[in-house]
Amino acid sequence: MAAAVALASLSGLPALAADSLSLPDTTVSASSHGSSAGELSSSVEVLRGDDLVTGRSATLGDTLSGLPGVHSSGFGPGVGRPVIRGLDGARVRVLSDGVGVLDASTSSPDHAVTSEMQLLEQVEVLKGPATLMYGGGAIGGVVNLIDRRVPTYVPERGFEADVELRGNTVADERAGAFGVTAGSGQFALRLEGSKLEADPYDIPGSPSRQEGAFNESDSAALGFSWIGERGYLGLAYSEQNREYGLLAHEHADCHTHGPTWHCGGHDHGHDDDDDHPHHDHDHAAAFIDMRQKRWDLRGEYRDPFAGFEKVRLRMAHTDYQHKEIEGSHVGTRFDNQGSEARVELTHRPVAGWRGVIGGQTTRRDFSALGEEAYVPATLTNNHAVFLVEELQMGGWRHEIGLRHEWQNVDVKRTAADVSHRGTSIAAGTTWRFVADHALFANLSRSQRLPTAEELYANGPHAATRTVELGNASLKEETGYNLEVGLRKLAGTLTYSLSAFRNQVDDFIYAADAGYDPGGGYRVVEYRQDDALLRGFEASVGVRATEALQITLFGDSVRGKLRNGGGDLPRIPADRYGVRLEQRLTSQLTGELESYRVRRQDNTAAHETTTGGYSMLNAGLSYRGHSAGGMDYLLYARANNLLDDKARQHTSYIKDEVLLPGRNLTVGMRLSF
Repeated sequence: MAAAVALASLSGLPALAADSLSLPDTTVSASSHGSSAGELSSSVEVLRGDDLVTGRSATLGDTLSGLPGVHSSGFGPGVGRPVIRGLDGARVRVLSDGVGVLDASTSSPDHAVTSEMQLLEQVEVLKGPATLMYGGGAIGGVVNLIDRRVPTYVPERGFEADVELRGNTVADERAGAFGVTAGSGQFALRLEGSKLEADPYDIPGSPSRQEGAFNESDSAALGFSWIGERGYLGLAYSEQNREYGLLAHEHADCHTHGPTWHCGGHDHGHDDDDDHPHHDHDHAAAFIDMRQKRWDLRGEYRDPFAGFEKVRLRMAHTDYQHKEIEGSHVGTRFDNQGSEARVELTHRPVAGWRGVIGGQTTRRDFSALGEEAYVPATLTNNHAVFLVEELQMGGWRHEIGLRHEWQNVDVKRTAADVSHRGTSIAAGTTWRFVADHALFANLSRSQRLPTAEELYANGPHAATRTVELGNASLKEETGYNLEVGLRKLAGTLTYSLSAFRNQVDDFIYAADAGYDPGGGYRVVEYRQDDALLRGFEASVGVRATEALQITLFGDSVRGKLRNGGGDLPRIPADRYGVRLEQRLTSQLTGELESYRVRRQDNTAAHETTTGGYSMLNAGLSYRGHSAGGMDYLLYARANNLLDDKARQHTSYIKDEVLLPGRNLTVGMRLSF
């Protein structure tokens, strides 16, 4: 429900309010100059406030899956990575306030993004020139997660706190989070924590439960900042622990005979023998036990020296590991030591141009040990410099961006080391030709460097039931993206319309090699070919009465190999729908939404089709303020009221796993 609420509210449509018919001026912190969403020359979505609270799910992908052009590559209740305009993995860069999350999520679809959804204040999804600040490889887009681990201000009363509780019927989910900020003078302290427990969830039909689909997590963070009149500098330490089931996980004994692989085994994921050792909570035959420790250093300082308005510093280091446990033993252990640092300098206008120049460096020490060590241990060093400029001239706003990066991948086994270089450039413009109307367009050329997994994978991967074969000869892929759009930001009728064309030369993809090695596995090879993705996103809102908003929305994307190679795999199906938002009283709002996801039969070789489905969702929210100065939000939402069987075509395990059935979520958030 909440994802579609966001689709309406973040694509240019106003929230219901008696005194306003315009889009709130939402600041995008990941933009080059902290611009508002309506000013940028590309499609930018921001999820925050009550929409984020009432709509967030346990995973990032599920939380964002209703935003225009955004879907989830779900891998059960513990894993959901965002898919932007048909692209995911390394092509969608996930940031924690400007630096990478530095986990193992891009190495495999069964690895979770280490974001703690209950503690986020804002989520930003960017496409276009602004993405060059964070990675030329972000051909799909950038997702920036804003939290409050590092305090940026001292509370006016010296203390403030938030408490949130949530429950869901479909998985007997129990979740809670708290955050406390205290400070005095020039110093502030932040303490926060969260916990979530969810059992295997109910699904339509028989059997009535998705066995193994449990999800448990907890996190804690402590931050401290010095805050002055011109800026701040702060440090935070956080830990996150998570366990979640690996659905449809099939173990097989695979071995190589020359250039080919042969597999044989049994399916742990469907073993219902009571004598088989299972996880204590969910009877999962395979699950991931993840731990991450992270340090964040953040700072900003205004007017640092002549000619510059601001300097911004972001540094992070993570110690990440997870164990893939099958039955009672550890099958594979993944370790990732990641560090990233970036500095941005905002210069004062020169001939009207105002810009940001900066540098970024990333170090990733990755290893996998055990039965599924299909990728050798590697050390990846990536360095980049970038420049993003903007010019405001009357009703016109122009943007240009340039980024160059170089990367070295050192292999700790027998394979040869490789080096790559990449240059990306982008330009965009926004024209406010009449009041409240904006026409925007952007054009970019971006290069993505191949990952260690694409270069060196060589072995079976039980979670996806594939034997993955890398290709050390892969070179950088080059994307040419064109987007045009039209926004109307205020009035009785509002809309946001955009169309895009993304041509990617030397597109890297996992191609089915065409033979079955046994054990229910397929062999996939990383290859390169030219690809084309194109589509559109649309949302139109009508204020029918002073208290009723009607929104129509839809999106579509097509992905094909250009040289007669057919369709790209796991491309999202078309969807369209309608949403009604009714203000019942000054504090109580009700919502009703229906949308249709069409059948997806534009499939790659050896890929199965996915049937269409319909969703009917409803919700209520009550916003209040107590006499003691406490703000509170009470909410309830019901999803999949039709109890329809639904599968995500973007998921590797869609044929074995259904989405949750009819369910109810209730929650509250207190701020004081």
